[in-house]
Amino acid sequence: IQTQPPTRLLIVGNPFGAHPEHFFPNKFGKDFRLPKTIRSLDWLKDRISILSHTDHGMKSGHGREVAFLSGVLPETAAGFAEKNMSIDQVVARRTAEHTRFSSVSACLQRSIRMTWDANGVDIKPFTDVQRMYDHLFLNLSPKQRKTQKELLARNGSALDAVSQQFSGVRKRASKGDQERLDLYANSVRELERNLVDRTKWVDRDKPEFDVDSYFKGSDITIENHYNAVFDMVAYAFQTDLTRVATIGFSPDLKYTDVKGVTRGYHACTHNGRKEDTVSELVAIESFQVEQMARCLKKLDEIKEPNSDGSMLDNTVVLFGSGMGYGGTHSNRNLPILVAGGGFKHCGHVDTRDSSGENMPLCNLFVTLLQRFGIERDEFNISTGAFDFAAQS
Repeated sequence: IQTQPPTRLLIVGNPFGAHPEHFFPNKFGKDFRLPKTIRSLDWLKDRISILSHTDHGMKSGHGREVAFLSGVLPETAAGFAEKNMSIDQVVARRTAEHTRFSSVSACLQRSIRMTWDANGVDIKPFTDVQRMYDHLFLNLSPKQRKTQKELLARNGSALDAVSQQFSGVRKRASKGDQERLDLYANSVRELERNLVDRTKWVDRDKPEFDVDSYFKGSDITIENHYNAVFDMVAYAFQTDLTRVATIGFSPDLKYTDVKGVTRGYHACTHNGRKEDTVSELVAIESFQVEQMARCLKKLDEIKEPNSDGSMLDNTVVLFGSGMGYGGTHSNRNLPILVAGGGFKHCGHVDTRDSSGENMPLCNLFVTLLQRFGIERDEFNISTGAFDFAAQS
């Protein structure tokens, strides 16, 4: 029996946006030349969509970039049913039952706080390649497996006790408290499902991956580290360890490993439009896209089982940031690019409406969620859904 290939989600982000002149093409439609920052995706030009004029309707400044994948700031999250839960975690909740890990997140050196759960807590990414490898590919010893089973059993018993007490508490609560308790109950049920799923994986060996090959020789750079991160994600997709991954680029990284870069990432955003500093910033941003492009090439070369296409055709890829451009601290016109995923891609799109208002980025998120079979017509501050087909 032929089964439908799984749909996956890869999100790549940074905290400072992109220099707009080097990210956005100078023409809308499909007849354009890719600017320097995204030129490494030229081979994929017919299967990408670049969205101009999207935002989350927030005032400019640092601190808003944490809302990239939700459109909601932590301090205003209480007004939303799922707090500031990021889109990757909404998808992970849908796909988790099929995979060993519901999602994986990496951001070397320091988190840029892209990923948030339904309780409004930011999910800590792997900031170290070895720890990410151990999590994904290192098998537990017999003793560790025994300990893991015991821990899961204890946690399961604790959740059983909570569930038994819960119904009585709910009956005595006010309507408002009942709504909050229902959200809490949903979280408990998610934990229960997660525990059952984790139990069945304890005795199964993980696939093998050679991480040491990325760190041979004396010249170990930021590129070696991100090659390893992206390749581990690609292999995790290929072996169905997970179907959801986020990868961030921290400002703490040693970008001086990148050719032509002598300054730090944040320092380059404050460039005063000086040509040499702008050039270094564009080199950093180009490096970020190049690492993603290399991964997408790899996914495109892997044939999807039970399908005529590649793994990339079944992987929704989102690149972007919650900040538009670090040089002005603008949170308008976010640098957003979508690739793969089986969409009818539309090249470079001006998403503004007839009155000139920017499109809420959450409109795109509604469409991405629907691609995973999540039938929602709104997501946080959305005003509709973005229609890829209508742009062609």
